[in-house]
Amino acid sequence: MKRINFSKIQQVQELPDLLEMQKRSFRDFLQEDETPGERELKGLQAAFLDVFPIESADASMVLDFVKYKLAKTRYSSVEEAQAHDATFAITLKAVLRLSSRQPSGKLKQIIEQEVVLCDIPLMTDSGSFIINGAERVVVSQLHRSPGIVFEDDEEKKISSLGRKLFFARVIPYRGAWIEFEFDLNNALFVRVDRKKKFPATSFLRACGIETDAQLLQIFFKCEDIEVAADNTDNLLRRICAEDVVDKSTGEVLLEARHPVTHEAIKRMVEKGIKRVKLLVGNPEKQNATIWETLRKDPYKSAKEAQQEIYKKLRGQEFIVPGQAEQYLDNLLFKNLRKYDLSKVGRYKVQKKLGILLQALTDRKDLRFELPSERRRTLTVEDLVVTMQYLILLNNGDAVCEYDGKRFKVEVDDIDHLGNRRVRGVGELLENQIRVGLAQMSRVIRDRMSVQDKTELTPRTLLNTAPLVGILRKFFGTSQLSQFMDQINPLAELTHKRRLSALGPGGLHRKRAGFEVRDVHHTHYGRICPIETPEGPNIGLITSLATMARVNQYGLIESPYQKMKTGRLTGAVDYLAADIEDENTIAQANSPVQDGKLTGDLVSCRRRGDFPQADPSHIDYMDVSPLQVVSVSAALIPFLEHDDANRALMGSNMQRQAVPLLTAEPAFVSTGIEDRVAQDSGACITAKRPGKVLYSAGDIIAVSSGSGKNPEIDIYELKKYRRSNQDTCINQTPVIQAGAQVKKGDVLADGPGTHCGQLALGKNILVGFMPWEGYNYEDAILVSEKLIKEDVLTSIHISEFVIEARDTKLGPEEITRDIPNVGADALEYLDEQGIVIPSTNVRPGDILVGKVTPKGEQQLTPEERLLKVIFGKKAEDVQDASLRVPPGVTGKVIGVRVFVRREKLTKPDERKRIGEIDNRLENSLNALKEYREEQSEELKKQGKKGGEEEERLKTFFRLMERRLQEEAVRDRENVKQGDDLPVTVNKVVKVYIAAKRKLQAGDKLAGRHGNKGVVAKILPVEDMPFLPDGTPLDMVLSPLGVPSRMNVGQLLEMMLGWAAATLGVQAVSPVFDGATEEEIYELVRQGKKKLREQGVPEKYLPHDDCRTQLYDGRTGQPFEEKVSVGYVYILKLNHLVEDKVHARSTGPYSLITRQPLGGKAQFGGQRFGEMEVWAIEGYGAAYALQEFLTVKSDDVSGRTKMYEAIIKGEPPQAPGVPESFKVLIKELQALGLDVELLKRGQEGKKETDEAAPAEKAAAAKE
Repeated sequence: MKRINFSKIQQVQELPDLLEMQKRSFRDFLQEDETPGERELKGLQAAFLDVFPIESADASMVLDFVKYKLAKTRYSSVEEAQAHDATFAITLKAVLRLSSRQPSGKLKQIIEQEVVLCDIPLMTDSGSFIINGAERVVVSQLHRSPGIVFEDDEEKKISSLGRKLFFARVIPYRGAWIEFEFDLNNALFVRVDRKKKFPATSFLRACGIETDAQLLQIFFKCEDIEVAADNTDNLLRRICAEDVVDKSTGEVLLEARHPVTHEAIKRMVEKGIKRVKLLVGNPEKQNATIWETLRKDPYKSAKEAQQEIYKKLRGQEFIVPGQAEQYLDNLLFKNLRKYDLSKVGRYKVQKKLGILLQALTDRKDLRFELPSERRRTLTVEDLVVTMQYLILLNNGDAVCEYDGKRFKVEVDDIDHLGNRRVRGVGELLENQIRVGLAQMSRVIRDRMSVQDKTELTPRTLLNTAPLVGILRKFFGTSQLSQFMDQINPLAELTHKRRLSALGPGGLHRKRAGFEVRDVHHTHYGRICPIETPEGPNIGLITSLATMARVNQYGLIESPYQKMKTGRLTGAVDYLAADIEDENTIAQANSPVQDGKLTGDLVSCRRRGDFPQADPSHIDYMDVSPLQVVSVSAALIPFLEHDDANRALMGSNMQRQAVPLLTAEPAFVSTGIEDRVAQDSGACITAKRPGKVLYSAGDIIAVSSGSGKNPEIDIYELKKYRRSNQDTCINQTPVIQAGAQVKKGDVLADGPGTHCGQLALGKNILVGFMPWEGYNYEDAILVSEKLIKEDVLTSIHISEFVIEARDTKLGPEEITRDIPNVGADALEYLDEQGIVIPSTNVRPGDILVGKVTPKGEQQLTPEERLLKVIFGKKAEDVQDASLRVPPGVTGKVIGVRVFVRREKLTKPDERKRIGEIDNRLENSLNALKEYREEQSEELKKQGKKGGEEEERLKTFFRLMERRLQEEAVRDRENVKQGDDLPVTVNKVVKVYIAAKRKLQAGDKLAGRHGNKGVVAKILPVEDMPFLPDGTPLDMVLSPLGVPSRMNVGQLLEMMLGWAAATLGVQAVSPVFDGATEEEIYELVRQGKKKLREQGVPEKYLPHDDCRTQLYDGRTGQPFEEKVSVGYVYILKLNHLVEDKVHARSTGPYSLITRQPLGGKAQFGGQRFGEMEVWAIEGYGAAYALQEFLTVKSDDVSGRTKMYEAIIKGEPPQAPGVPESFKVLIKELQALGLDVELLKRGQEGKKETDEAAPAEKAAAAKE
């Protein structure tokens, strides 16, 4: 189909691989392709090196990590793992070295061993994991970046000096938080790990800056002043910056922090002190904070401060000598296992406080060093500059300058994307493995301390259970490991690009406020402002923008074109949010001529503002208008004409579209459909160029290279697989044998794609008009033609599972021999009692026959005699067969049986292997026939003995080898048996496929958030028709447009009509699409084409696609003209057939004895308070009494009513319902003595135990 592209902006950069974030994260975690020596310090390697070496308590043994290896597991392919309900994984082995030393310290022995640690689930090519046969996705987490954060005081308090108060937090990746806060007197305090607070200066003392003099010199300006009798004015009442000491005697003449007095000057002159260091100005005014803090600081030495802090943090009075001194070093400064600021944390600290750090370390009088960029623990310098920055904030300084560099002093915005980062799969997994290894290390240390150390080897030291357990728990139950949304390819892709602020270490949806959920100016080009769920998770779960990528620090970057002096340089830079804030950026649609911005002023962005700037002042320009939105939103044509709320619904509903029987691309697309289809993995694309040798429904072979031994790629197609959401996954070839293909060409279509383009819905002829009230409130009127022609028909595959277990009374059996079941019900079961594939089934049909042992019952002597004579009778077991549930009809398309190894009998095994051999023989015969056909074909063409024949020979050899290898693997798997839980002997799975046609009650939607439910299916002849007699396919309500402000649907309708008439596909990219004038022009072209085909003028619509319609029932014209055109309609996965539910009797809750609720539990409808009022309103007392008792939870009344009906007696009065008893128990739990009385019965009297005084008082009254 020819395409007309309305885009005006030149594409500077192609879309990146849309799954790159997931794939790269996992690649970096495993580093599978690197040799052990070349592996970088990240992922698994980092986790191992963080935990190892492990040393015993007496330092006599050390367990070292040498390297890790990855080995294949039992199931080598994704398909095989899925078929056996297993996990597709890779085995992690580590080479460990155990060194033991003699008490003298001499090496005694070294043992090196390879140890199997665990299986790590492997990521598939499409970015998902197979866990127990089901596809799952690990969603990336958006969490607060480690670093130093400055914030306003939450309660907006003001200090006694009238200054605003702030606080700072040092947030590590893992370890203790340090918080600095002011009190109301402006003194600065520190909290470590949310424990008791202590003065900040005490903390610095404990960290090694112990004297008052050192503290004063860091935070105040000092000067040397001459000491002389005639210089008293310069000295008096000034504060001394260091202790003045008489060198000869060591006597302190004047302590630091004390003012200079006449007495002190006199003594200094006497002792011959020449110069003294004093503070400049009045310290109370210049730096009141530190002055005030020193006043409140009771400690004088480092040791004292360390011991007091240790007591406060540990909450213990007694201190082991030497422990307090090491405590802070261990907690914050030296031990990477306890405290890790991480690479990102260090980067953020340097970015925020780099200039202050530089200023501090440049001072020659202080001995400070600049922390290295690779340092991941905290330094004293970090703490000092944090305090300095806080003081600047508190003083109200807006800008600070050092060495010609200026920086703003401001609080941090925690919702800024410079302060939030993405944790990918790899990082989440690395953290889990680190936790597992740390737990293992505890066990290892315990085992190292056993008496007999001669027997120890790395293998005996290790207990891998914690590691295996943690990984299983993470993939099975973590909030971030989710069951993949597999309704259609777009849903899969979006799920893998999702960012979640929830999960361990993240936010909680109940505690997350409005600010976190809101759109922030840094989201531009990084996170989509549109796509987010409606409901409690709004704004917490978001989607990555189309062009964004995640950098090494986990910060999201967006691409921009570099500009210099108003000209494009041709370079594209990726900027993180904090770097972007420093630049002015022009929009992608700014007018450009010859690489230069035109016009005097250009509208642009700077932080959250949108100024008009001179082109020469602009630093960057957007790459494309697409970069603002996510993939789902970028699939909505005319998104720029839709209100954001509706666009949100539109992008969310495209993910719920069910793949239809035949896919059809939209007449109006946005141009990225092909990339979505290919990157999601739904389509099969050629890995390299070549020629198609063989193309069939299940396999495609492409030979690349020529000559004697061409290389052949074989692509296996998925046929009628069930997806996680019960939709059908089926791939069909789109290329024929003999065709030449290039790398990346589409070979096969998947669900919801057509020729490599995403195609989720159908183009449908729609009119916007009311019709007899049937499209009131968004309902939709549909023509019967759509049902007859299977336009909106989809295939759904359901899975039904039954297990045969060992019970206390004996094993359950899967069998055809079921008690009390007629022969006709067993008609379609094979000899094992399992339904035969290709059977059509209806509700209530038996799929798998199963019997369960029944408990022993008392037998009469006669029965016992009969039982002895005739043996075990059928009544010892009861029927527990798997039947088709209500509401399911369809065809059985497959049956899978799993048997435990111990339970697999030899005949069973022989039978299964026989089936495999038969299958192999049939496949080989078919291959042989095809080979002969091809040889004949080549003979006819006279190409015998050439390159073609060589290729075919190679292909057949390869196919033969593949089939035989597969058969060998299958035989091996049969012999090994299946991994089933302990008490389960056999599992049978039955797959039923059903064709679901459109019916009243199904939900349909367009791409603009215009959703509705089918209200009525009209015969074609009753539908409104066009002047030329064409009936409409669908009638939508016109009231769905104006108030919802999604006008995009009307523009799509007009452009759709023009495209359908001209036989083209219109491509209208987001924010760069067709203008109204261009649409009118295309409609005119369509009308012109129709005129040329001889269509009379009166049958043609206006330029805005409004046409005279006629009523199909009467043939009369409608009063007004109606907008008619083609709209792309999706059928959503909310099918009425899955929601219809009815119950007569069914299961009851054990506690309340009321019927269960919901379709899944086969429950009833709740008769609630408001329903009771309605019946009361009608005065239907007896009906109401039955509703609330015998029909609900009056247990004895239910059975009595049944007996009465059976015996034909009048029913008795109902008893007390169970819920009333529950109410009484609840009142009793509140301490109220509730009594139930029959009519006329009196309650128990108050017991007379009141005190005599009270009685007297009562008598007086």
